[in-house]
Amino acid sequence: MKIVVGITGSSGAVFAQRFLQTCEADKFLIVSKWGKALLKDELGITEKDLLPFVKRQFSDDDLTAPTASGSNRIDAFVIVPCSTSTIGKIASGIGDTLITRTAQVALKERFKLILCVRETPLSTVTLEQCARLSRDGVIIMPISPALYYVPKTVDEYIDTYVDKLLSVVGVREARGWRSEDLE
Repeated sequence: MKIVVGITGSSGAVFAQRFLQTCEADKFLIVSKWGKALLKDELGITEKDLLPFVKRQFSDDDLTAPTASGSNRIDAFVIVPCSTSTIGKIASGIGDTLITRTAQVALKERFKLILCVRETPLSTVTLEQCARLSRDGVIIMPISPALYYVPKTVDEYIDTYVDKLLSVVGVREARGWRSEDLE
């Protein structure tokens, strides 16, 4: 699988980091200007610290990168975390950065597009934009880890969400709530 991962400036850098560390597909990374600030502020790292977990990184200002063209097939584009500003641009058809252009390509080519929203509360405008994108086939996946597994550490809490994200991407199946009852 080929998965493009975008990191924008909404809080939740640890979810992106863990996804990149655990996803076993070929990953291509794009980090926005505010995503870089987020990595520094929340994790004390730069995007270079994520390079061991990706096949290649592309600059968010490089609209000549291969992900900007629908002639290059990808299996999924995951934006984690996805800022509400990024949602607004995608919903409005604005492709002024590689992240938003790749989202436009995913929409027009019907590639899987997953937006991991971490902001709360959400304005009515953002909710309407999410509804519009959902109708267009985008998966809106708020960063809301499952608590029914009773995580005992922050890492376990993060992993409940990342496992679900890996399942939605199609890399592996996540365990379900009381799934053993279906055996």
